[in-house]
Amino acid sequence: MRRISNVFWISVAIILACVVFGVTAPKSFEEATGNLQAFLTTSFGWYYLILVTVIVIFCFFLIFSPVGAIKLGKPDEKPEYSKVSWFAMLFSAGMGIGLVFWGAAEPLSHFINPPLAEGGTPAANKEAMRYTFFHWGIHAWAIYAIVALTLAYFQFRKGEPGLISATLKPVLGKRMEGPLGTVIDVLAVFATVIGVATTLGFGAAQINGGLSYLFGIPNNFVIQFVIIAIVTVLFMMSAWSGLSKGIKILSNTNMFLAIALLVLMFIAGPTILILNMFTDSFGGYIQNIVQMSFRIAPLNEEHRSWINDWTIFYWAWWISWSPFVGIFIARVSRGRTIREFLIGVLLLPTLVSFLWFAVFGTSGIEVQNAGNIDLTKFATEEVLFAIFNEFPMSTVLSIVAITLVCTFFITSADSATFVLGMQTTYGSLTPPNSVKLTWGIAQSTVAIILLYSGGLQALQNALIGAAFPFSIIIVLMMISLYRSLTKERKELGLYLKPSPREKHNTGA
Repeated sequence: MRRISNVFWISVAIILACVVFGVTAPKSFEEATGNLQAFLTTSFGWYYLILVTVIVIFCFFLIFSPVGAIKLGKPDEKPEYSKVSWFAMLFSAGMGIGLVFWGAAEPLSHFINPPLAEGGTPAANKEAMRYTFFHWGIHAWAIYAIVALTLAYFQFRKGEPGLISATLKPVLGKRMEGPLGTVIDVLAVFATVIGVATTLGFGAAQINGGLSYLFGIPNNFVIQFVIIAIVTVLFMMSAWSGLSKGIKILSNTNMFLAIALLVLMFIAGPTILILNMFTDSFGGYIQNIVQMSFRIAPLNEEHRSWINDWTIFYWAWWISWSPFVGIFIARVSRGRTIREFLIGVLLLPTLVSFLWFAVFGTSGIEVQNAGNIDLTKFATEEVLFAIFNEFPMSTVLSIVAITLVCTFFITSADSATFVLGMQTTYGSLTPPNSVKLTWGIAQSTVAIILLYSGGLQALQNALIGAAFPFSIIIVLMMISLYRSLTKERKELGLYLKPSPREKHNTGA
């Protein structure tokens, strides 16, 4: 136990207190998180929109800056993982269950209740796809990218421990080695546990929804408890085997299943319309990205409510996930240049997400428009399976989807146990299995308690609350990274066109 830091004990105590609160007073817990969520979205929605847009701009600045040639590691280091495995791991950790859960449900929801247009119209269809692209596109991955880049740079380039607090030394100095650093790392751990627990709750509901639709199994808390318990055992077995074995194998499996499901639905669904909607929606996304990035509807209460429920919720979701996903992506990205890293993390997952929503969103809206079935009568977690039932190979599609959610579930939880282990053992790249086991049980317990105390709404409320304090840390991380990169650029003499020798010095 000598390798366990104070962050571990403090974080466990805080999370245990939340669990006890949720068990003993579920209604009060739901009310408390609901009030916090309402306050933050109403008072700080403008802050979330501006912050995430600034993060996107900063990422693109680094791509085109001379510092993009700097390597995340020593000049002669090579990437630890192939590009295929690297992409599979970052994508599985970064989106995973969310894509399957919302793949058809979100575009359909926006089609029925669009942000601006009249519901159920062609204009609503276009808005639905454009805003779905917006929520799952560049902005989401920029949040992950900036946290991951900062961690990877300071850990592999500067030799700092893999802790959030260690990245802030250029801004806050030696105070990061004292109580203030501990507070920051505890915030990162807490945000990670709540963010992952939220997604595990979505995953359990999705699996339960599929089993309910296919086999008539009850869709309730008891079944979801059993699902989480079974998956907890499975992801702890994977975590025990280590990063290079368990997570790598699971991530590659995820990509294979996701591609299989995507291709099957693309063939079974309205193929030509999918291609047309993808093209049109991509163009609409590019044309309207600035307006969507700052839209807060200050003079229209109904429109503002929609933004709070969707855009602000998503920005908070990505922020709460960023310490977990950022630390994990940083860990598997050693040896890549800043430019290669940012292009890989920003653009490739965004393109795959767009394809995913074009296929499943277009298919879902077409089913709704056909009038044979009203998809709005189904619970969110059952919508995808109701859509499958309207196409050929429905049983095959449903089974692949349930299997994919399970593997995404295991991968996300497995990755989180590793990240939480790192954060509570002084940044160790090989945290003890006992610590990973503790965090695996903790995050599953939080997911169960949040489901018990208020279902998915309580999960979402808790998520908004956990994200806000960490957003301030992200601001400090950007300042810290900029200062350090500017200093190194001057030391290396990096300008717009570095010489071959300078490229070698940077590891480019």
